[in-house]
Amino acid sequence: MDPETLTAIDVHTHAEVSSRGNASLSDELGAASEAYFKVEGSRKPTLPEMAAYYRERNMAAVVFTVDAEHATGTPPVPNEEVAEAAAANPDVLIPFASVDPFRGRAGIRRARLLVEEYGVRGFKFHPSIQGFYPNDRMAYGLYEVIEETGTVALFHTGQTGIGAGVPGGGGIRLKYSNPMHVDDVAADFPHLKIILAHPSFPWQDEALAVATHKPGVHIDLSGWSPKYFPPQLVHYANSLLQDKVLFGSDYPVLTPDRWLADFDKLPIKDSVKPKILKTNAARLLGLTS
Repeated sequence: MDPETLTAIDVHTHAEVSSRGNASLSDELGAASEAYFKVEGSRKPTLPEMAAYYRERNMAAVVFTVDAEHATGTPPVPNEEVAEAAAANPDVLIPFASVDPFRGRAGIRRARLLVEEYGVRGFKFHPSIQGFYPNDRMAYGLYEVIEETGTVALFHTGQTGIGAGVPGGGGIRLKYSNPMHVDDVAADFPHLKIILAHPSFPWQDEALAVATHKPGVHIDLSGWSPKYFPPQLVHYANSLLQDKVLFGSDYPVLTPDRWLADFDKLPIKDSVKPKILKTNAARLLGLTS
């Protein structure tokens, strides 16, 4: 992958359906997410279709599944399938993996295998769906592997559209996704590369504080149309955090086309836009020095 030839790097996209047709969310939770994001059409793109979609736009995409089988009972899209699709489309797809912290030592061994044999560059955690606090020592063995291998830990933060509107939120608890829980992780693993995913409503100020205070912590802007970004997020992206804020869409629930159209209307400095859209991610992912 040559980042010089790309227009942007989307650091947050989901593999939502496997080659066998199974989805990583139950029908109820998947439908709730689509309703929340007002997704048009229910067909989910396959990994090869995602590659073609981003190639048409001359963009690269970080792609991952979410392993929350312990809490949901639903198997994820296999990490190996994501990695193999990225290996078949190395010009546009960057593989991340997801390992449920409840998998214990087996999960730790699997994480190392996914890095060493499948070339994954990071790991996605969704504390609300997986049902754990990021600073739970149960997950620390996974963080040790991620830090040691120089890969990235990406944490969902803030409210989630998954389960929204379902009675009881589908059992999903928002409390796990306060970015202050990730602050403990950043303190205990000072060389771990971390991304706080999404504008972190209702904890936006907490996310900005953590990213400002901890050198290894970044913020991606996925999951929200930029026209809804809170003013303090735009201010920090333009100033103190201009080297630590990353373009992410949340495709397929939010398309990069829609996101970029709205982003162009924000008062982001011309000198900062290329950093957010590409160069910050290229550096964090080790695509450039």
